Amino acid sequence: MKKICKIFKKVLLFFDKWLITPITKGIITISDFTKNNGKELEKFINKKQTLIVLSLIFAFIFFFIIDQNSNTIINKQAEILYNTPVVAEYNSEAYVIEGLPTTADITLIGRKADLYLAKQYPADSVSVDLRGLKPGSHKVNLKYNQRLSSIDYKIDPSSATIVIYEKVSETRELDYDILHRDHLDKKLIIENIDLNRNDVIIKGAEYKLKEVATVKALIDIDNIANKSVGTTTLSDIPLIAYDAKGQPVDVEIVPEKIEASITIASPSKEVNLEIIPTGEVAFGKAIKEFTSSVNKVTIYGDEEVLDSIESIPVKIDVEGLSEDKEYNINLEKPSGIRDISSKTVNVKVTLDDSITKEINNIRVQPTNLDSTLKVNAAAEGDDTVTVIVKGSASVIEALDPSTITATIDLSNYTTGDYEVDVIINGTDNRLSYEAKNKKINIRILEK
Repeated sequence: MKKICKIFKKVLLFFDKWLITPITKGIITISDFTKNNGKELEKFINKKQTLIVLSLIFAFIFFFIIDQNSNTIINKQAEILYNTPVVAEYNSEAYVIEGLPTTADITLIGRKADLYLAKQYPADSVSVDLRGLKPGSHKVNLKYNQRLSSIDYKIDPSSATIVIYEKVSETRELDYDILHRDHLDKKLIIENIDLNRNDVIIKGAEYKLKEVATVKALIDIDNIANKSVGTTTLSDIPLIAYDAKGQPVDVEIVPEKIEASITIASPSKEVNLEIIPTGEVAFGKAIKEFTSSVNKVTIYGDEEVLDSIESIPVKIDVEGLSEDKEYNINLEKPSGIRDISSKTVNVKVTLDDSITKEINNIRVQPTNLDSTLKVNAAAEGDDTVTVIVKGSASVIEALDPSTITATIDLSNYTTGDYEVDVIINGTDNRLSYEAKNKKINIRILEK
C-alpha cells in the first residue's frame, strides 16, 4: 500500500507542477492585467478599427469551421462491392442450411481516399454465425468486417430467414451421360466406358434425398485429349444428381469427381454399291452395262448395324432413256451408319437393243406360311413357272437361271384352295423379269 501511495503521490505532483500550477498562474496574470488596464482595454476594444479586425478574425474562424464540415459532407462518396461471398459458420457435417444467400452487395460510404483504401483491402466475405442454432427456421443478421473505421457500410440483404435441417446420407448407384458425342470423328464410336466406382454417397436434407432419381457422371468428349482408337483414362469427371424430371438436385455427392476408362473404336465394313434403275428405258432399248466410278465403299457404324447391311443401293432414274448417259449420284447413308468413305459416285449407263427370252421350270417357293401348315400345288405344273426376261442380248446370254427366284406370299393364309400371285425377282438389275403365268393354284393343308 505504501508503494501504491508513493506512485499516486508522484503522479499528483507531476500534474501539479506541469499542468495545474501553469494554468493557475496564467489565469492570475490575465486577471491582474485586466484589473490594471481595464480602461485602456475597454477603449481598445471599443475602437471601430478593433471591432472590424475582430469581426474579420471571427468570420474567418467560423468560415473555416463551416467549410471543413461542409467539405466533409460534400466529399463523402459511395461505392458498391457486388457479389461478395456469404460465409456461414456452422457444423457442415451435421446440418444443411437453406435460404441463406450465397452473395451480398456491400455499399461503402466515406471520403474518396478512405473508399480507395477500403476497396484495396476489402473484407474477404460477409459472415453469419449459425453455431448454436438448432434445426428449424431462424432469422439471422449478416455481418461485414470492414477494416476501416472511417467507412460506413450497408449490406443488401442485411438479414435472411434460413431453415436448418439435419444432414442424412444414402448410397446410390452411379450411371453416366456422354456430352458432346457429336464432336467425336464420325468414323469413331465410344465402344466401352468403365467407371472407377459403381456407387456414390449422397448427403443432404432427407426430403432432398427423396427427390434424387439418379446420379450421373458427365463424361465430356471435349476433355479427351487424344480422340483416336484405343483406351484412355479421363480424370476429374463431375457428378450431378437429377430428379425424375431430369432437373439437378442440390445435394452433396461423395466423392465429387471420379475417373473413367474410355475405349474408342472404329467398326467398319466394306460393301458393294448396287445400281438400281427406276422407271423403264425407251421402247426397244435395254441397259447393257453400268459403269461406276466406285464399286465398293467402307461404311462406319455400330457392329449390329454393319452386320445387317450387305450393299448400298444407288438409284438412278432411267425413265424414257433412249441413249447413253452419265449420272452423278450423292450416296445416302443407311440408317444407323455414321460415315461412308465416298460421298458421291459417277455412273455411266450404256444402252443396247432389247430382246426377250423365256426361262422355263423356275420353281415356286412359298414364303411367310404359318409353321403349322403346308402347301401343295393344286394341279400338275403349278409348282413351277416360266419367266420372261427382257434385256440386252449379251446380258441375257450370260444369265444364270439360278439367280431368278419365284415366290408366293402366304401371309395370313389358312387351310384351303387358293389362286395366288407369283412374284419374280432377279439379281441382275439390267434385266426385267415377268412370270408368263402370273397366278398359280395351291392347296394349304395342316401338317
